[in-house]
Amino acid sequence: MRAFGPIFNKDLGQHILKNPLVAQGIVDKAGLVASDTVLEIGPGTGNLTVRILQQCKKVVAVEMDPRLAAELQKRVNGTPDQRKLNIMLGDFMKTELPYFDVCISNTPYQISSVLVFKLLAHRPLFRTAVLMFQREFALRLVAKPGDDLYCRLSVNVQLLAKVDHIMKVGKNNFRPPPKVESSVVRLEPKNPPPPVNFQEFDGLLRILFTRKHKMFAANFKQTSVLAMLEQNYKTYCSAHEIMVEADFDIKAKVLDILEGTTMSTVRAAKCDLDDFLK
Repeated sequence: MRAFGPIFNKDLGQHILKNPLVAQGIVDKAGLVASDTVLEIGPGTGNLTVRILQQCKKVVAVEMDPRLAAELQKRVNGTPDQRKLNIMLGDFMKTELPYFDVCISNTPYQISSVLVFKLLAHRPLFRTAVLMFQREFALRLVAKPGDDLYCRLSVNVQLLAKVDHIMKVGKNNFRPPPKVESSVVRLEPKNPPPPVNFQEFDGLLRILFTRKHKMFAANFKQTSVLAMLEQNYKTYCSAHEIMVEADFDIKAKVLDILEGTTMSTVRAAKCDLDDFLK
């Protein structure tokens, strides 16, 4: 610890937001009400936290670095907001999350994807999340069919939530400045969640986005894909005591299904969520 503050650990993605106008803008976009419990991931020295505390009932802040947690606690000690802050020291990805209404995070960029899906899997569902990400990752979240950045991540997140890009944040707004530009997005989980087996849906997208500009049929004709599908089918039949026909042909079965849904000649790069759900 230096006399003028903590030494930031870039390995933990520690880039502290220093611009007060940007910090206030992020909090304002969350639409907080006085009864809200807010989950903050990676509060750092508290530049967002102190603004959140002014507008809600309680903040649960998950911080991995004990030095920064101590700095944050020191910052609110002796203030009226001290009793509203609960700091959970530890790795967010290994932490069992409490109930929360809203999540706000200046996200450590290396955990961006797993963080999003951990939040969206949380129950009960939260109302909204306002999250800072590396610009390219944020643009993948909101990408639409035909966009260069449209990918499996785009479809999976948009299956589970409404996603909006709400703010660009330049690298000079951080201390120390990161190497890339940032963006803030807002996630609003779909409630109720779609009646879809997410693991199966993601498995489908893995196949189709391996070569997103190829037709569906071409992706499913790959030897490795057919072998995986045949093994999965036989495992399913075994578990449900279903006889597999002696002349069973997985390739013919797959192509027949694709023709039946008129999807054999379409490409993942151009398909929207409704197309993938057919």
